[in-house]
Amino acid sequence: MHHRRLIRGFLTCLVAWSSSAAARADGLDDLFRLREARTRRVSSADPNWRDGNGDCRGIEPGQTLTIADVQGPGIIRHIWFTIAADDPEYGRSLSLRMYWDGAEQPAVETPIGDFFTIGHGRLQPMTSLPVAVSSEGRALNCYWPMPFGRSAKITVTNDSKQYRVGCVYWYVDYEEVDALPADAAYFHAQYRQEYPATMGQDYLILDAVGRGHYVGTVLSSVARTASWFGEGDDRFFIDGAEEPQLRGTGTEDYFCDAWGFRQFNQPFYGVPVWDGYEVGDRVSAYRWHINDPVHFRKSLKVTIEHKGVMFDQAGKVISGFMERPDLFSSVAFWYQTGRAKRFAELPPAEQRVVPRRVIELEGLAKDARPAPSNTPVEPQDGGYSAGKHLWARFAEDGGTLTVPIKLDKPLAGIARLKLTRSWDYGTWRITLNGRTLPGAERVDLYSATIVPLELKVGAIDLPAGTHELKFECLGRNAASAGYFLGADVITVSEVTPYTTEKK
Repeated sequence: MHHRRLIRGFLTCLVAWSSSAAARADGLDDLFRLREARTRRVSSADPNWRDGNGDCRGIEPGQTLTIADVQGPGIIRHIWFTIAADDPEYGRSLSLRMYWDGAEQPAVETPIGDFFTIGHGRLQPMTSLPVAVSSEGRALNCYWPMPFGRSAKITVTNDSKQYRVGCVYWYVDYEEVDALPADAAYFHAQYRQEYPATMGQDYLILDAVGRGHYVGTVLSSVARTASWFGEGDDRFFIDGAEEPQLRGTGTEDYFCDAWGFRQFNQPFYGVPVWDGYEVGDRVSAYRWHINDPVHFRKSLKVTIEHKGVMFDQAGKVISGFMERPDLFSSVAFWYQTGRAKRFAELPPAEQRVVPRRVIELEGLAKDARPAPSNTPVEPQDGGYSAGKHLWARFAEDGGTLTVPIKLDKPLAGIARLKLTRSWDYGTWRITLNGRTLPGAERVDLYSATIVPLELKVGAIDLPAGTHELKFECLGRNAASAGYFLGADVITVSEVTPYTTEKK
């Protein structure tokens, strides 16, 4: 009898160990192991599954949509979204929240774009191990395992005060299990921002209390000073230590790059957004601590300096390693047991983006002047900013389209022009008040599929009055079927440049 009890005990431990190893699903090496789980999905599919096609849900301004509300125990394995929204920066105005086991406070609270590594409300493809974005930034996927004991609830809130969300499509793929491993911890992700970063102290990414391990960082910044922003070091204070046990050597070094940033993606690190070194330029970088999680038993504080090149008011470099009040935002990703400390709150949607003015070009279609004059010019519906773009159907090259822009007050800031590319679009030169826009000497709008194209116009300072945006057709790509033009929106970010005198 004693031996049988020992054998049963051994088998129980073996089964528990096997379940724990399988639940971690560390990689391809685990795929041959059978797990005691039932595969389930919650999706936006039409309830009429035999012949219905109403597969998405809209969200009005200020409303919340419940994506999943399921019972456990279970482990979420995959989440997918694609969204059609009028807000050109809906990645920042839609809030993603996740609640485990009936908790009142969310374990995940972040703008939906930042959760998928793309800050600033941009649409941008990227590829990494736990997160991947395709379809020009419109297909959002994550593979973080998310265990829950009794229940899991996921919501998306439209925090915009003016834009509606036309369609949200989603999958939440999860497993029902008989029991979670004893060492299972809750998944967490928390957004935080400082607009601008506070002078005199490091930027705070995470302030956690409890036991767990840190698994990732998404950091975004908008430059208020030209040149390199990223001389700041990362610092990890583990279990209440007064000095950081993990100390970095520079911002790009923490994100596993070197000698500045450039746009790229790798399984564990990358920079999906990189505009450059000018005022108003944007960056988003990610670093996944999957093979090297940062373990903590009592607490963990993660910070990073915000230092780099600084200029005096005459434009002269006074330091290559000096605090800069750039606009910082971040998402911390970690697992921990119990309820997490609330160290940040999600700001209102209008505070998550740089103050900006938006000129929707389709609204100017009626005043646009095409040549030849019989060229059709009209708004066209689709997945564009505010749901429409200006569409001009030219039949041959040499045509022009002049779009008058009437300003009732001066317009100054960092301007970007969003165009559309497609299979029957032409090649264009674009001018503003007779001056060719930077990078717009010859813009090829041909693409085999419909995709957006953003041109960085740079700093503008326009007085009140009427200004002329002009498009001149220079021909077409040999693969293009036509000379059409799609012009979507002009956004002008009101970034306040910062300089300082040497102390």
